[in-house]
Amino acid sequence: MPRANRYILPGYTYHLTHRCHNRKFLLRCRTDRIEYWHRLRKNVSKHRISLFDFCITSNHVHLLGICRREGDISRFMQQLEGEFADFYNNRKTRTGSFWGERFHCTMIENNEHLWNCLRYIDLNMVRAGVVTHPGSWPWCGYHELVGERKRYRLLDIGSLVVLLGLQDRESLAEFHRQHIDEAIKNQQLNREAVWTESIAVGSKEFLEGIVTKNKRRKKFYISKTEDGTSYIKEDLSKFVYR
Repeated sequence: MPRANRYILPGYTYHLTHRCHNRKFLLRCRTDRIEYWHRLRKNVSKHRISLFDFCITSNHVHLLGICRREGDISRFMQQLEGEFADFYNNRKTRTGSFWGERFHCTMIENNEHLWNCLRYIDLNMVRAGVVTHPGSWPWCGYHELVGERKRYRLLDIGSLVVLLGLQDRESLAEFHRQHIDEAIKNQQLNREAVWTESIAVGSKEFLEGIVTKNKRRKKFYISKTEDGTSYIKEDLSKFVYR
């Protein structure tokens, strides 16, 4: 997997994923998921991150937010993941790594691709067979996105509404609930690596713009999934559109 966190540009929305060391289920205990949630909430506020969605699973985490200034995401992730690793090791009286390799970062275009990424994140534990609906998993953003969580909120719903071109929070709640229910009804639950292994996902024009802004553009190529979703990946020798 490319280290896409090297390609972070300010002003864009990013899907961040980070796995536990050796893909172990180190977050399987409710106590640890609650602690991670609290530390996430604290660091979102401290680093002024606009968080749009999240999911804390048993062996990895998903975070979706915007990078407004250069270095914001790296500082945010370094403190959040480092603090939680220290907490976990102290609680378990253990040593060694909690997280695997560095977090992965995928840039997401703010249109239907952002809608699809929100849906993909919130359906994570449904894909895993742990729950039948994200409403049954407390440690994800679904509850805030559909307006069910009123206290101790994490997400910047106001900014997300603007990025999606919606009129209000009620529209966001209605559309997201509908997208989730349709995906479950139609069994659209397959893992899609494009959201977790690419450098960027979006339209051809969006991706070409990203390539031109990056000094490492000769190491990129733009391709498409079978359903027509365009993405950028890293290549050591070429940049072509196919």
